[in-house]
Amino acid sequence: MGQATREAYGEALAKLIVENEKIVVFDADLTKSTKTAAAQVACPERHYNMGIAEANMIGVAAGFAASGYTAFASTFAMFAAGRGWEQIRNSVAYPNLNVKVCGTHSGIAVGEDGVSHQAIEDIALMSVIPGMQVYQPCDGAETKAVIEHVAKIKGPCYVRLGRAQVEDIYTTDDLFDFSRISVLNRGERVAIFATGMLVQASMKAMERLQTEGIHPTIVNISCLKPLDRDGIADVLENHDLIITAEEHSVIGGLGSAISDVSVERCPKHIIKMGIQDAYAESGPFEDLMKKYKLDHEAVYQTVKNNL
Repeated sequence: MGQATREAYGEALAKLIVENEKIVVFDADLTKSTKTAAAQVACPERHYNMGIAEANMIGVAAGFAASGYTAFASTFAMFAAGRGWEQIRNSVAYPNLNVKVCGTHSGIAVGEDGVSHQAIEDIALMSVIPGMQVYQPCDGAETKAVIEHVAKIKGPCYVRLGRAQVEDIYTTDDLFDFSRISVLNRGERVAIFATGMLVQASMKAMERLQTEGIHPTIVNISCLKPLDRDGIADVLENHDLIITAEEHSVIGGLGSAISDVSVERCPKHIIKMGIQDAYAESGPFEDLMKKYKLDHEAVYQTVKNNL
């Protein structure tokens, strides 16, 4: 088992804050959980714990960005996208400031923390903001690459990160191009577009399907906005069964984004795996993923039932 994407985020941030004196880090009293504590140890003079005051944290981060800094602002995804939304829209995105909002503990994989902490709407909330770029890496290596990427580009970004440990998909030797989709396996007839930890579930389902003579194409969508519309359209055109898989509401997330491309470029019937307009509940995250049909068995069955 590899590391959680929040852990990789902490390691990447600790490295960047030492290398670049124009990087500042803000946290809303969750430094140990979001893993920005590593940056605090590496460079305490440019790490600010703002307390349980997410809206204020975003406002201060915007002020630093307006003064020439690249600001990373971290808290749980529910509080970043929820409590900080107005400040992100008006104080960060509208003036196009260099603030990178990094929400950890996303989705239902926070498990026992319960519904109040399970952000299943954050991709939708961030994607609708003009000029906001949205990323969700699937493993540690990709997370570090995403953090390095958003640190270099100008403008607001939202990075969605997870609490749970996930299996490695990539290595540190892999080269990443976030302007393009990442095709992990080229198959036929079936295409699965996945993001976050559903990439691992899709890859595991693929291994079982291949033993039965079914060879799906698996596509990792780590950049949800802006989308590689050409790459997605090419996959749509060359497959019969299209499935999207995400640990997020099917409304406003990956499924909606792929459907938009399909309507514009290549109309297809699309099956959306995700949270089906409902709240989850508190419990071990493995049990929740199984109950809400987001584990590898659910991906396998969805392919079998619809092929």
